[in-house]
Amino acid sequence: MKKIVLAALITFFCNYSLSAGYRAGVAKKIITPETPVQLSGYASASRAQPVGEVLHDLWAKALVLSEDNREGSMIIIVTMDVIGLSHELSESIIERVTSQYKIDRSQLLINASHTHSGPVIWPSLMNMFDLSKEDIQSLVKYNKRLTEDVLELIGMAISDLRPVKISIAHSSAKFAVNRREKTDRGVVIGVNKNGPVDYDVPVLKIETYDSRLFAVLFGYACHNTTLDINQINGDYAGFAQIEIEKNNPGTVAMFLSGCGADQNPYPRRSVEAAIQHGKDLAEAVQHALKGDFKPVGTPLRTFFTTCELEFAPFVPEQFREEMLGNDRFRFKRGKFILEAMDKGYNVQTIRYPVQAVRFGNDFTIIALAGEVVVDYSLKTKKLYPDEDIFVAGYCTEVQCYIPTAEILKEGGYEPVTSMIYYGLPGPFSENVENKIFTAINLAMKKTGAKAYTRKKLNLLMNNL
Repeated sequence: MKKIVLAALITFFCNYSLSAGYRAGVAKKIITPETPVQLSGYASASRAQPVGEVLHDLWAKALVLSEDNREGSMIIIVTMDVIGLSHELSESIIERVTSQYKIDRSQLLINASHTHSGPVIWPSLMNMFDLSKEDIQSLVKYNKRLTEDVLELIGMAISDLRPVKISIAHSSAKFAVNRREKTDRGVVIGVNKNGPVDYDVPVLKIETYDSRLFAVLFGYACHNTTLDINQINGDYAGFAQIEIEKNNPGTVAMFLSGCGADQNPYPRRSVEAAIQHGKDLAEAVQHALKGDFKPVGTPLRTFFTTCELEFAPFVPEQFREEMLGNDRFRFKRGKFILEAMDKGYNVQTIRYPVQAVRFGNDFTIIALAGEVVVDYSLKTKKLYPDEDIFVAGYCTEVQCYIPTAEILKEGGYEPVTSMIYYGLPGPFSENVENKIFTAINLAMKKTGAKAYTRKKLNLLMNNL
């Protein structure tokens, strides 16, 4: 009997030590617009007028994690119920946060839920809207409010730091479906039940040493687009967070949007469906919380880099032709590109952020910008089979869709048509996938994981 008790105590203290050394603070704040605003995400006439009716509130949440005994070790994770941060808003938040809290750029991870029932974020997706000066002033004011809200949130979370245990588990939810349906007319947005999906629901559990659930960070790879109604809400991800917090009083639930650019919830277009998807995701999290968790150890490592993504070759004449047609979205895109070229702005490439957060050797978050298709998640997991990885999309800023080389060849909305609404010159060059995976490989290496030589990486990529 003594041997059994001793063995149990040894196991407990081993597991305890693996997750010991962390402190955490968490905070949340309502970011629902105080005045009617245009909702973002759909290019439809129904979205032309400002909306003030609220189905449920939008939230920004901040989780701060640091090591107890290593000064300067910290990651700040901010999640927001918005369509995605514009470059301008992202830069504003990053500059203010890194300056005020004396942290490195790599120590701030911002993720948007990509709800299509939240406000327009200035000046992202401006081609979709005909805005008055008053509308623009209102949007700029909201941007400034979000910046101040995030600064306040982080301060609240830092002031709340306390010793915690961190552990990771995984569950699954199966309402996501690949939306790239191949037809005689090419690839359209529909339902492709044979297409690639990622049902994984990672659950990062943060609890106090008396086993009180403190915060839950969970992810899923699916477009947050069950609803297209003119009511402000966080869609299924919002309902999931509400449900988790209801089931676990005193806990802050934070949704980390995955690589869901070519994934849609199924079914769609009803509040009932959004509520059900939220419950399904919440149940997946609850299932994980009741199961076996792996303690997460130290050190906490972070890394941030950028790469340049090139657009396929284009000529100014094609945009002049767009301005002669009747398509108002193409007209706006053409006008924007030509004016940018006249002013000497770079329209050939975009700067693309890639970030990694690694918890010991136990769990890694790869944070990618833009609307990232699911294959980036699936391929990353195949490239690093010995690693526990979640690949998040919609991080830092959302400039456009991020396709793979295969999707570029197939065409369709994500790699081609969507660029009109984002005001970009056209599809990316075919090397886009290679450049991003090169950056991911560097991020893995810099945060302590086994990485590949460039030659080996290229070989593996060719075989995926």
